[in-house]
Amino acid sequence: MRVRSFLMIAALALLPSPAFAWGKTGHRVVAAIADTQLSGLARAHVEEILGYGESLDEAANWPDEMRAAPGTFWQKTATPWHYVTLNGIVYDHAPPEGDALQALDHFSAVLRDPNASRDDKQLALRFVVHLVGDLHQPLHVGKCCDKGGNDVKVTWFGKPTNLHAVWDSMLVDDEQLSFTELAAKLERHITNDDVIKWWDSNPRDWISESAEIRDTLYPPPVKPKKQRGLRLGKRMPQLPELSYDYVYKFHPVMEQRLSKGGIRLAAYLNALFAEPAPAK
Repeated sequence: MRVRSFLMIAALALLPSPAFAWGKTGHRVVAAIADTQLSGLARAHVEEILGYGESLDEAANWPDEMRAAPGTFWQKTATPWHYVTLNGIVYDHAPPEGDALQALDHFSAVLRDPNASRDDKQLALRFVVHLVGDLHQPLHVGKCCDKGGNDVKVTWFGKPTNLHAVWDSMLVDDEQLSFTELAAKLERHITNDDVIKWWDSNPRDWISESAEIRDTLYPPPVKPKKQRGLRLGKRMPQLPELSYDYVYKFHPVMEQRLSKGGIRLAAYLNALFAEPAPAK
């Protein structure tokens, strides 16, 4: 009975997790960094839309938090808006159900529309903040056909999980820093030269950059080992083991993606709100 229970728990742990990007800490870090780079005009628009009680880092996770809400919009329509899929590194076109880039274009148009209601603009701004972060998580620029690494089973310090979950939160939370601590740490290391080089408001550039990184994140396959008590020649599948060596190699990559995401979110919002809103 104990063996059966253990196997059931292990099987559940291997199930694909929802395709969230970065997790709560990462999205808040991206937004917090962006907040330090907003122009005066962009900040005025953000505060006017969200209200003074809601910051960018609070808005950042709202589209993920609402994915449990009932209704067709959250349960079906918005589901594919958190990622893009491409086989190479150049974005081609959105599938019929839409993707993150199509959603970003749509919500940006809402924010530019002088006739859009404040409620619609709040929804749009929260999505824009979230989607810019999504597109800087390399496994949200997925390739066919592993669901952005959700189907790539690995162990993280001995615990079964998948590659997507590692990049969503496990790698980000490895140092056990709060989002304010991590954002402050990254901000201290962002130079003026970094801001100049990273300042890019074109999402297609971010997508290609993420896709190039994506292909370096996959662990090599593990050769199967013979298991004691099994017939000669029979092998059980072995999972790639990710631990300190993976952290050492990819922690700096993860931190740079968060830092660039923050700078690019500011660049995008500053460009979006670069001109005064047209009169109604």
